[in-house]
Amino acid sequence: MDLRIFTEPQQGADYDTLLRVARASEDLGFDAFFRSDHYLRMGAEPEPGGEPAGMPGPTDAWITLAGLARETRRIRLGTLMTAGTFRLPGVLAVQVAQVDQMSGGRIELGLGAGWFEEEHRAYGIPFPDGRFARLEEQLAVITGLWRTPVGEKFSHEGRHYRLTDSPALPKPTQARVPVLIGGHGAVRTPRLAARYAAEFNIPFASVADTDRQFGRVRAAMKEEGREPGALVYSNALVVCAGKNDTEVARRAAAIGREVEELKANGLAGSPAEIVDKIGSYAAVGSQRIYLQVLDLHDLDHLELIAGHVMRQLGR
Repeated sequence: MDLRIFTEPQQGADYDTLLRVARASEDLGFDAFFRSDHYLRMGAEPEPGGEPAGMPGPTDAWITLAGLARETRRIRLGTLMTAGTFRLPGVLAVQVAQVDQMSGGRIELGLGAGWFEEEHRAYGIPFPDGRFARLEEQLAVITGLWRTPVGEKFSHEGRHYRLTDSPALPKPTQARVPVLIGGHGAVRTPRLAARYAAEFNIPFASVADTDRQFGRVRAAMKEEGREPGALVYSNALVVCAGKNDTEVARRAAAIGREVEELKANGLAGSPAEIVDKIGSYAAVGSQRIYLQVLDLHDLDHLELIAGHVMRQLGR
């Protein structure tokens, strides 16, 4: 079971904070550091007179990853999920390829349709209808640009995007940048994953819902003519670990959550409890867990997980 660190910087984290977490994740042996792609804080507003919500303000996902690409050595880097509404697919293909070069071939692209309408209004970003159809076309454009042999040109005539005689440059360092597709959709999401993805991720789902969705994806893989085992299957779950009940409660309070709710919907409790819960996901086919870490100043939390959860998993 691979363990990856997954952050939500829009809740209030600057680049230096993210760099500390990424370096700690690398030093502690985690497989990857991922971040969300959002520009607006989510959740409750602060008390009157308190610091404005989301301070110090948003950081751009791909600018962040470009910086981390130069300031880390081993750890893989990526997004859960880049919003398809934020960037034109040709531009995104260039950005990801360049950051992959900057990292020496350690980048992964999670791409989704975009869903948080409020942040689009806040920053003047169009929030069009038909986002899923746009996502499918974006995937065709991005992967098509990367696959085009050097010296040849790429064209695409679609409903939403038209590219004519693109040189399809630059190329990523990796022969194929892993593309992650995820979600709970019963039909179109599994079909897109089967067609374009190297990994399928289901976020914040129960073991039963994970089992059901993985089954749909495996069926879609067969329909697409791909072996179901060719895909990596993963979960994203909030984590709240502690050496004892008091420590678990303190960490839950720090992120504004209840312990029992976290135990029901995420990975919470002692390292042994978390290992058991991870085992339940592994039993239905999960191969990788993205640990959503919400308190980015608590590096002791990462040390506890690395030293006691990862060790029990045999990593």
